Amino acid sequence: MTSKYIALPEGVTEKVFDAAINDFRSVLGDAAVLISAEQLAPYIKTMMPVSDAEHAPSAALLATTVEQIQKIVAICNRYKVPIWTISTGKNLGYGSAAPAERGQVVLDLKRMNRILEVDKDLAFALVEPGVTYQQLDDYIKEHKLGLWLSMPAPSAIAGPVGNTLDRGVGYTPYGEHFLFACGMEVVLANGEVLRTGMGSMPNSNTWQVFKWGYGPYLDGIFTQSNYGIVTKFGFWLMPEPPAFKPFVIQYEYEEDIVEIVETIRPLRISGVIPNAVVIAHALYEAPVKARRSDYVSGPGSIPDEAVYRIMKDHKLGIWNVYAALYGTQEQIDVNWKIVTQAFGRSGKAKILTEQEAAEDPAFVYRAKLMRGEMTLTEFSLYNWRGGGGSMWFAPVSQARGSETLKQMSLTKQILAKYGLDYSGEFIVGMRDMHHIVDVLYDKTDPKQTKAAYQCFDELLTEFSARGYGTYRVNTAFMDKVAETYGPVQRNVHKILKKALDPNGILAPGKSGIR
Repeated sequence: MTSKYIALPEGVTEKVFDAAINDFRSVLGDAAVLISAEQLAPYIKTMMPVSDAEHAPSAALLATTVEQIQKIVAICNRYKVPIWTISTGKNLGYGSAAPAERGQVVLDLKRMNRILEVDKDLAFALVEPGVTYQQLDDYIKEHKLGLWLSMPAPSAIAGPVGNTLDRGVGYTPYGEHFLFACGMEVVLANGEVLRTGMGSMPNSNTWQVFKWGYGPYLDGIFTQSNYGIVTKFGFWLMPEPPAFKPFVIQYEYEEDIVEIVETIRPLRISGVIPNAVVIAHALYEAPVKARRSDYVSGPGSIPDEAVYRIMKDHKLGIWNVYAALYGTQEQIDVNWKIVTQAFGRSGKAKILTEQEAAEDPAFVYRAKLMRGEMTLTEFSLYNWRGGGGSMWFAPVSQARGSETLKQMSLTKQILAKYGLDYSGEFIVGMRDMHHIVDVLYDKTDPKQTKAAYQCFDELLTEFSARGYGTYRVNTAFMDKVAETYGPVQRNVHKILKKALDPNGILAPGKSGIR
């Protein structure tokens, strides 16, 4: 007999699921409970090298209030139905809106999109999970609040709640997003509503200004986890500086990455350069200006000769270092002198200011990110090879030049083995570096899809064996990454899960936690 559902939750019969769907409808109304294949299409398609059917949901729920979510978790507990919560669902390189496991119900919070408060004087915002960066940016500009956002590269369509809860990063001095989070409201699996930090105190007016509250700090356990559903989220905003000076520094040879990082690190630790510095490889920037097919065709990774032709044709370095200075003009002038002296010592660096690089589309979108402006330009990466396949590989290392060279060499070696191109960048934090590699492949090609899966699996295996932990990963590889952090941490996660969600209804499999 054919089921009316495209999938069913694991261990749940169609008869039981029918009862759950009826109860969901009584809470949300028929129009907000989606079960047809056409309605669920936006929640199925992924860019990962697996069958999208493996991540097909059984239904999607469009909630608009905390009270509805409380009733939904009660229904899920009653029928043992798992739910996978999303906010905007635009986490494309890490799994999109699809649930981690087939048959989970997607709880879509995009309609919970109220901007609850933005305080101009204290520079904070309190928002619901469906609020996008574009929506908040429009609000700030409309009310002339003089505040800047920090957001990820595909900024306009993503949102601060989902990005920060997955510990995403941005490109302004406020780019370590969770560092600037302050206060959450969370619906727990038992339906109780927790307000973290100062928010737990009745009549508190310091919820968004003091992070810690009293007792153990809880906010962290609701990031990259499945211990609760965040329904309100506070975070700090950056006051618009009097002056802003973006710049790019280009280098010609891949081994120059050692000098680049050794130069950047003391400037970052001392605060001379206050924002996360991006060191983008030529092939990461090339899609803004060119297509792979313009330079090479056929199987295999792109040869070095073609990369150097791209560099010459489009005025790129093999490494393109993007950073900015912020503050008064006097402060910027002093720090600019320090920066140019530091990078000028070896004679290898080509330093370009905004005036010199203003016509370059890659520089334009990088400068926008560093001043908190909306852009979707980085999505041009997906046109590089075509075919809709992409996974972000994201290991972390110390901010040392030697570490960077080792990571880049190992990554290129493994990618080449599977006929894939190195499209990577390093983001230098205060003392760490995020190595972001977009594993691009043609998902319409079964051979390339298989190769991409094997390649990503080998990247995780080889990097973890060398002590490089992955800080973020797509839903197809969450268990593998969780295993690399050892049995003790995984057991603590399991103990917390059992205590907070004994029926395991909230996003089973998220970060490998069940």
